[in-house]
Amino acid sequence: QVQLVESGGGLVQAGGSLRLSCAASGRTFSGYNMGWFRQPPGKEREFVAAISWGGSRTTYGNSAKGRFTISRDNAKNTVYLQMNSLKPEDTAVYYCNGPVGETLALPGNYWGQGTQVTVSS
Repeated sequence: QVQLVESGGGLVQAGGSLRLSCAASGRTFSGYNMGWFRQPPGKEREFVAAISWGGSRTTYGNSAKGRFTISRDNAKNTVYLQMNSLKPEDTAVYYCNGPVGETLALPGNYWGQGTQVTVSS
């Protein structure tokens, strides 16, 4: 079993940056594709980004392309989401997830508790 704990959320002005972290427990983390999803207020959860177990492949949702970067450090059992040029529409609860499927888009069974990101205009 894997436990996921997100951190790094907060309040930021439009145009600013945040870096989210997801710390995973469990010895199988390095073998998992991992991803980030988000749920804006009043909307359904949506895909943000995913990364393969070795870090060689990444995918991004349309809203994240060109602004967000997903990365991981298997030695630290941590996956990151660097978010730049933030917009008010990026306001959401961000969730870490794994193991993401081989297409790097569909979520797996394990979710973190979420971290709130609020972007003010």
